[in-house]
Amino acid sequence: MLQSVPSFDELMEAAQRSAVHLEMRDQYAVGDEADDYHTWLRTGQRDTDPASEYWAPWVDMISRAVARGVAVRRARIVSEPVTDYIRYEHAGTVVNVHAGEQVRWLPRQRAVDLMLPGADLWIFDGAQVLFNHFTGDGDWADPDMELRTEPGIIKQCSDAFEAIWERAVPHNEYEIH
Repeated sequence: MLQSVPSFDELMEAAQRSAVHLEMRDQYAVGDEADDYHTWLRTGQRDTDPASEYWAPWVDMISRAVARGVAVRRARIVSEPVTDYIRYEHAGTVVNVHAGEQVRWLPRQRAVDLMLPGADLWIFDGAQVLFNHFTGDGDWADPDMELRTEPGIIKQCSDAFEAIWERAVPHNEYEIH
């Protein structure tokens, strides 16, 4: 059932045990990172300063969650060879890890026999699934988020995430191809 969606920040601040994120696109084009991405494309330099204006809000929120005992995990399914965008994401993941996230990468070829959700998502405390909706070009769709609480959907998404996590390669071991 479609519900009114609390903000992502509210959901993360309310999390008590876990927050897991599944990313399955090879290209995103969301406005809040466009400047950083275009700078990286031009220069090869990525902002990896956890205290920068770009990163500080995220690092603060994730660090607070981890400090209160929330396990924050992110799994990314990627096509190989990877896109420029995935190279950009990989270059910045050091900051996600610094903040306390555990990050793993799964080559798409190793996911072909898994049943995957139709959209990127966050699962909070195994009780809420927040689907992220994007346009074909990778920008936020309207509506961009959909919160679901039905036990069957939560179980399907949680099972899919755990299967991905089990196969995925930890960030510090994943080499870009």
